[in-house]
Amino acid sequence: MADTNELFETMQTTRAMRRLRPDPVPDALIRKILEAGICAPNGGNTQRWRFLVVKDQAIKRKVQQYYKRAFDEVVGPRYLSSPPPPGVSRDAYNRQHAAVEYLTDHFHEAPVWIVACLEEGSASPTRWSGASIYPAVQNMLLAARALGLGATLTTRHLLFEKETEAALGLPAGVHSYAILPIGYPMGHFGPVGRGPLSEIVYADRWGQPYLS
Repeated sequence: MADTNELFETMQTTRAMRRLRPDPVPDALIRKILEAGICAPNGGNTQRWRFLVVKDQAIKRKVQQYYKRAFDEVVGPRYLSSPPPPGVSRDAYNRQHAAVEYLTDHFHEAPVWIVACLEEGSASPTRWSGASIYPAVQNMLLAARALGLGATLTTRHLLFEKETEAALGLPAGVHSYAILPIGYPMGHFGPVGRGPLSEIVYADRWGQPYLS
């Protein structure tokens, strides 16, 4: 039987690692991450997921320009005007903002990107489309953590979806749902900051406390 303590520790310490070293990541480790991704559930097991592994600096620089623009125009101001989320102190939130800004400026320097996509053809994305790709993304984040690699789930490029998908060279009918920048972390893994279950879990009826 797998070590359940190790499994839960991996989940509890898989936080966003936004400060990544530019050192190359072996292809064998990226393959392990991708193999973990395709173990995930997906709608009807249709396996419409597609993954683009990007190392080309020219491509990454094109996308980074829009990534930074999204920060300057939307994400940065939102961070500065928002209160800390549950379970996160103001100091920790300020450090998170600094890390987000660092990733913004160095996004293209992450040695590997995995762009998580769905091949949707002429169908329009729906609220349940993400169910066929985001479980794979979470599997890949957990796999990266288990391999000692830093990563984060980011969707900010979708604020300029047409421009960034064109820069990535995605064909018609294929849409990106996330980019995972992957590399060796500059910092250390640690516990995620989250609020208590008592504030977010209800029993049977909305607003009725869940008592465990």
